[in-house]
Amino acid sequence: MRRKNKKLHTKFIFITGGVLSSLGKGLAAASIGALLEARGLRVTLQKLDPYINVDPGTMNPFQHGEVYVTDDGTETDLDLGHYERFTSAKMSAINNYTSGKIYYSVIMKERKGEYLGGTVQIIPHVTDEIKQAILQLASPQVDVAIVEIGGTVGDIESLPFLEAIRQLGYDLGKENALYIHLTYVPYIKTAGELKTKPTQHSVKELRAIGIQPDIILCRTDRFLPPEIKKKIALFCNVEEDAVITAKDVECIYEIPLVFHKEGLDEKILEFLNIWAREPDLKVWEEVVNRFNNPKDEVTIAIVGKYVNLKDSYKSLNEALIHGGLANELKVHLKFVNSEKITSETAPEILKDADGILIPGGFGTRGIEGKIEAVRYAREKGIPFFGICLGMQVSVIEFARNVIGWKEANSTEFDKNTPYPVIYLMKEWYDYRTGKVEKRDETTELGGTMRLGAYPCRLKKGSKVWEAYQKDEIFERHRHRYEFNNEYREAIEKAGLKVVGTSPDGELVEIVELEDHPWFIGVQFHPEFKSRPMDPHPLFTHFIKAAYENKKQK
Repeated sequence: MRRKNKKLHTKFIFITGGVLSSLGKGLAAASIGALLEARGLRVTLQKLDPYINVDPGTMNPFQHGEVYVTDDGTETDLDLGHYERFTSAKMSAINNYTSGKIYYSVIMKERKGEYLGGTVQIIPHVTDEIKQAILQLASPQVDVAIVEIGGTVGDIESLPFLEAIRQLGYDLGKENALYIHLTYVPYIKTAGELKTKPTQHSVKELRAIGIQPDIILCRTDRFLPPEIKKKIALFCNVEEDAVITAKDVECIYEIPLVFHKEGLDEKILEFLNIWAREPDLKVWEEVVNRFNNPKDEVTIAIVGKYVNLKDSYKSLNEALIHGGLANELKVHLKFVNSEKITSETAPEILKDADGILIPGGFGTRGIEGKIEAVRYAREKGIPFFGICLGMQVSVIEFARNVIGWKEANSTEFDKNTPYPVIYLMKEWYDYRTGKVEKRDETTELGGTMRLGAYPCRLKKGSKVWEAYQKDEIFERHRHRYEFNNEYREAIEKAGLKVVGTSPDGELVEIVELEDHPWFIGVQFHPEFKSRPMDPHPLFTHFIKAAYENKKQK
């Protein structure tokens, strides 16, 4: 196996983490990808998550953060959002595996008799399954594959993944596999010292399971002095210039620049024996410069129910920042718990918002507050952006308070509503497969969702067409409920226009309010396609409208 895999064109970087979670392995992996791309290399990335869930699609956003959806409709970890924002790599089903997905595959093979009656064990069956998942990334079109192992060293759940990448180091050969370990170097104020002991213990734990890191990334609040790097190198058995500061930054898009300053990309090329050009980092320098030197600022109120964990809206937060970059503005994000909004409290809570955004979500909790936030934005002429559920509640609000259907609702929240302006469509045509998909209300989680990228035709003369400057777009979806065409004529006649639909005109994708500075609801999730150097046009125009609103106050 070793000799065979040495013929692979693709080289692998394995990123592990220690001491504690949330150190930023995903951002580190994405930034390494950005640096290698800046040197002309082609990269892809993969996240291996130790939890038993088959995918994050049914996980609580309070625990796991947002569910990131790829073009092919795979529900993935939020780190894949970082990968796509920092690199040109396109993520799909092969870029995210969980323990649940791995074990499920192994069990299915056992049930089919593929193991010929043998005893199925963690080694070799589970580890071989993991190795196969990783080696799928190898391709003549990929120079370097960056594989991030979720969790921290010492977790029981991650041991099979760590064993698999240990074996791959042997299988692939020294110049084809590189281990990078992200750890923590705290500064203790009372002692006035940086402490290396957590890093030493973390590396000791990693070496105990057979992996010697080649490079150590040290998350800290300051650049490490030479004597600290020398101490870490000595006790962790790495070269001194392989101890890299992963310094805290205000703008995450500065991380590739910090890593380059520390010599990380040069060290990676040295270990993997790759020749590449000097990096072109102008685009990252420009992004950071715009972030640090805005001409003004705007405040956007994000009205949702997952506001206590900012990662629940990670891609959304970044897309708003990207919209600010495009307009040379700093965007202040004001997270508002929709359960606290009523017709009485809305004016006080939302008075300082230059723009109001309602993101996607599921379930009835906080819905009435979101509807009141829509009403406030509509009546006060404040730029409004509704995404997925945000678009649906904007339709409900309009039906109730403009048309007068006071009991209008979505069948997700009221199955007996006399005006189901949003409902569960039983059948719809999937343009990707050419088949009619069916939804089943009897399943435990509410049936099939519309997931992934679908086409949308735009109406010329609309604000969305002005933003996109094209007739057809492809955007990513994650929802079950749709606009009910039975009420379309009445709603449009009252002034809420349908300006984007599926190519056959059956699925309503975008609504836009007449006689309002900027009021748009979209059924899809545009935040998933926004990039710091290529901000999504809807976010660019929304932030611009919010700024115009601020100037008129």
